[in-house]
Amino acid sequence: MCNQTVGLIQAEIERAGVTTASISLMPEITARVRPPRALAVPFPLGFPLGRPHDAAEQKRVLRNLLALCERRDVPVLERLDAAEVSGEQGEAEGVFDPVPSL
Repeated sequence: MCNQTVGLIQAEIERAGVTTASISLMPEITARVRPPRALAVPFPLGFPLGRPHDAAEQKRVLRNLLALCERRDVPVLERLDAAEVSGEQGEAEGVFDPVPSL
């Protein structure tokens, strides 16, 4: 689903009284769409929560996303940097193994 569609759906859900937040892999597009709440992450396409099997990193992303739900100063686009989510393991880029074929 494209960023614009997600942003429009989020806005409609918010009008119905439900708080929304989304993860963005393309913050430059998300900034133009202006969804109510979005979290830009430093991961490659296909990995919105970070490295596969890295539960600690994925929890950090989800905690930051859920924290956005408390924000009322919308629209807001918050950016995570690689150091914030990767902990002691270094840069997030370049450490993703390809998904094995089935």
